[in-house]
Amino acid sequence: MTRFLFAPDIDFAGIRDQLGVDESYGDDALAEARDSVDRFADAREDHTGVPFVTIDPPTSRDLDQAVHLAADGDGFIVDYAIADVAALVIPEGALDQESRRRGSTVYFPDGSVPLHPRELSEGSGSLLPERVRPCVLWTIRVSGDGTVADVQVRRSRIRSVARFDYAGVSADAAAGRLHPSIAALPAFGELRQSVAMDRGAVELDLPDQQVSRTEAGWRLDLEPHTPADMWNSQLSLLAGMCAGTIMAEAGIGLLRTLPPADPEAVEDLRAAAKALGVEWPDGLAVGRFLAGLPGDRPSTLAIQSAASGLMRGANYLALDGSDEARAIPDDKKQHAAIAGLYAHVTAPLRRLGDRFATEVCLAVTAGREVPDWVMRALPTLPKILRSADTLGATADRAGIDLAEAVILADRVGERFDAVVMSAATERKPAQVFIADPPVVAGCEGDLRPGTRLEVELAAADEVTRTVGFRPA
Repeated sequence: MTRFLFAPDIDFAGIRDQLGVDESYGDDALAEARDSVDRFADAREDHTGVPFVTIDPPTSRDLDQAVHLAADGDGFIVDYAIADVAALVIPEGALDQESRRRGSTVYFPDGSVPLHPRELSEGSGSLLPERVRPCVLWTIRVSGDGTVADVQVRRSRIRSVARFDYAGVSADAAAGRLHPSIAALPAFGELRQSVAMDRGAVELDLPDQQVSRTEAGWRLDLEPHTPADMWNSQLSLLAGMCAGTIMAEAGIGLLRTLPPADPEAVEDLRAAAKALGVEWPDGLAVGRFLAGLPGDRPSTLAIQSAASGLMRGANYLALDGSDEARAIPDDKKQHAAIAGLYAHVTAPLRRLGDRFATEVCLAVTAGREVPDWVMRALPTLPKILRSADTLGATADRAGIDLAEAVILADRVGERFDAVVMSAATERKPAQVFIADPPVVAGCEGDLRPGTRLEVELAAADEVTRTVGFRPA
């Protein structure tokens, strides 16, 4: 049984203090967020009669996306509404500058520190149900073969009629009672995932470690992805790929990039599969091989973990509209794991770059000049976003590390069943996964990935936020 801890036993505030993350936005930025008005109110189309719905984690209030999906012959029409943050933030004003200092929302087990003050991120900018909200509306027609037939991007206003979470949507789909606005979502998601596999995309499906609060205290959970997670991610990927194509063709904007996997990393993955006794047929692409692994085998956990080595080198590429930007080779502009052009545009309440990329797409598709304030910002954004990504990953890992150390502090010397996820390297020991409570930590010894073994907890130190095992 998973151990529980009472909330006072885990103080995540220390991590925030160490990382310098707080909600001190400054009086001027707070005033702008509190008094925000829609700068484009008179130029919007009205889609408040379309029954949009949102799909988010149950506790979220910063709702960036709302969707209405309809069958169109053997294809689909996707109406994807994204919170119009640029309409509420004064360009180069106090709130804009503060958001550039932050880069993104930072998440901790006991709550988030939002990119924008909550008055905007959870209020005037959020696509909350039964509220009329400004949005940027992507209308994308998807053909029966899963390819994009047409894309429109414009400013609109909508009213979401319902909010759902991933588990609920998955349960509703299984019971045949999906809301009419997303009744076609499973078929759409499966089609687009199949197209992604054909394209050569690589998707990892490792379950997430979650630190959550209960009535009894804090607990660690292993949260596998639901079918709705995948279906919903295909919506975001679709819009992001359309945005990436629009900006790459114009030679102006902000792309999310990932270089092709190092051939040695692919060979290492093949070697790991062979060592684990998992057949990898000749000619089968990496993405299809990973997607076909059975989820209930320890070897799958080890292989999926090893496959993360294929994803190194993610970056951002700012395009300034010059001939040089247009001449950048396609392989330098693409995201290898998605196997195509890609940009972040679907989470502007939580990610800084989405606001600017969206403005580029609006301007390019309308045949207008990209606003000067966007052009001035573009070359500065990659550095800001890389730093924000690093901070977010550090905060996420530190929160989980602290929870693991506290939960296991009184269990040093106990034995646990484990699966080896990765072998030792020069920089770190072998990594093992413990199912109960769900922990990923270092273990002494020369261990083979995918091996089941019994380990003994050697150390659990909440001061240093470290946990270590040794073979029993």
